[in-house]
Amino acid sequence: MVEPADLDAVTRQLGREPRGVLEIAYRCPNGEPAVVKTAPKLPDGTPFPTLYYLTHPALTAAASRLESSGLMREMSERLDADPELAAAYRRAHESFLAERDAIEPLGTTFSGGGMPDRVKCLHVVMAHALAKGPGVNPFGDEALALLAVEPAMAGILDPKVWT
Repeated sequence: MVEPADLDAVTRQLGREPRGVLEIAYRCPNGEPAVVKTAPKLPDGTPFPTLYYLTHPALTAAASRLESSGLMREMSERLDADPELAAAYRRAHESFLAERDAIEPLGTTFSGGGMPDRVKCLHVVMAHALAKGPGVNPFGDEALALLAVEPAMAGILDPKVWT
C-alpha cells in the first residue's frame, strides 16, 4: 500500500499525478521517494512494461545528462566485447521480466531500457538498480556510481552503496 503522502510527493516530483503506483521502490537516505514500482497495466488497462520509474527530479536530470554524454553508446558497445557483462545484463533483464510477470504477465519479452541487447534508457536501468540494490543491473550500478560522487547527489544517493 502506498501512503497518500508518498503519492503527493511523487506528484510534486513528476509535475503530474502518477499512475499505477504499487509501491515506493527506492527512497533517498532522507526518506524522500525516488523510484516507484508501477503496475504492468495502468488503471485504464494500458500496458506499462516499465516496472521501475525514476521520480526524483535530480536523478532524472542526472540520467538525462549521462544519456546525452554518449554513455549509453559506450555501454552498448561493451556488451558485444564482454560476454560476462552481457550475461549479467541478460540476468538483469530476466529478473525484471520475472518480477513484472509475477504481478501481471504482459505477453512480451520487452523489459525496458534496451535490456538485454543494448542500453537504450539510463532512467530505466538506474531505477532498476536503485529498486533492487547493487549487483542486479550492472549498467544501472555503473551510472549510479558515476553520480554518487557528485555533490548534487548528496542526500539522494548513498555514496557508500553506489561507489
